[in-house]
Amino acid sequence: MSTNAASSGNTATFDVVVIGGGAAGIGVTASLLRRRPDLRIAIIEPSDRHFYQPAWTLVGGGAFNIDDTMRPMSSVMPEKAHWLRASASAIEPEQHLVRLDNGHTVGYGHLIVCPGLRLAWGKIEGLEDTLGENGVTSNYRFDLAPYTWKLVNELKHGKALFSQPAMPVKCAGAPQKALYLSCDHWLRQGVLDHIDVEFNLAGDVLFGVAAFVPSLMKYVERYHASLAFGSNLVSVDGPRRIASFSVKDKGGSVVRIDKPFDMLHVVPPQLAPDVISRSVLADKAGWCEVDHATLVHPRYPDIFALGDACSAPNAKTAAAVRKQIVVVAENLLAAREAKPLPARYDGYGACPLTVEKGKVVLAEFGYGGKLLPTFPLDPTVPRALAWHLKTAVLPWLYWNGMLKGREWLAGPVKPQA
Repeated sequence: MSTNAASSGNTATFDVVVIGGGAAGIGVTASLLRRRPDLRIAIIEPSDRHFYQPAWTLVGGGAFNIDDTMRPMSSVMPEKAHWLRASASAIEPEQHLVRLDNGHTVGYGHLIVCPGLRLAWGKIEGLEDTLGENGVTSNYRFDLAPYTWKLVNELKHGKALFSQPAMPVKCAGAPQKALYLSCDHWLRQGVLDHIDVEFNLAGDVLFGVAAFVPSLMKYVERYHASLAFGSNLVSVDGPRRIASFSVKDKGGSVVRIDKPFDMLHVVPPQLAPDVISRSVLADKAGWCEVDHATLVHPRYPDIFALGDACSAPNAKTAAAVRKQIVVVAENLLAAREAKPLPARYDGYGACPLTVEKGKVVLAEFGYGGKLLPTFPLDPTVPRALAWHLKTAVLPWLYWNGMLKGREWLAGPVKPQA
């Protein structure tokens, strides 16, 4: 049974300490306890709510109920895990300690780092003052996804701007999913011809895996959306409804361009949490450094990381976590017995690109953009089957499979003999 074990003034020590109670933290704990029910595992997590974030895009498109994306943390916490209701404030790997923001410390035999990432809303001037009003929204927040749908449903004419910051962000396709579902609704309502749609991307490509770009471009063209590459949102004036972007001109100089809007969907810059970026575990970019195959820290062999905060160059998606969980669970248990690490992560990630209501391009790929489709079908073709997978099957698998330690279709790559 889960418990609040952070009340003691003494340092409690566990076989495994997990930082973060998101998809990665709950999932890897459940998988470890299925393998070794006698393990003493503590999960450090301050929130009393657990979210199924992949559905927030659907909420913003009017295709999912926001209430179905949240459950009490107590309902998903593995029964045999100790729930420490606090935040990790510092990691001291030499002492095998994690310091908590309530003043307590926790000792560990092995540490799993998976606190997620930080949405840096404050990096965009004026944004936090106007989120949720003045036509400014984001599917990256639970309370704002319904406002996205309200704006989409009410807009009949005007200017709709969508932004995407520099990579990495969690679910790199989510910024354009918001665009596609909005445009599909406007097309079905017969108002798309009266709405000027523009997608501002800080990068220079529509999607990082080239094989999927032609299919996506067909939808960009269908929706008459303009693409502005190298255009990074830097400030928002909500009351005046002006979004300002920094853009590189042909000479390489950075200029600022102000664009009026009636609706603005923002994706904030995303960073590693301070507890990681300011620690000795961080790589140069601030993420928790790991070996990309084994997900173990290169300098601290008793520390593993997975999910959005780790440095592996995969897509930051729940689908990636599903595969990483098994790799970490198998490798950590081998490390406890001083055995070679048996499992390898191939960089698998999936991004179900909701190109219209009822069809999805199921992009599955690994390191280097290698296509890794689960089904023997052309993955670049939009399919109704993939929409059903996205809207019905995957949410069910998340709550009833992944968070329960059931590892369907998640087996790791084994080292070559």
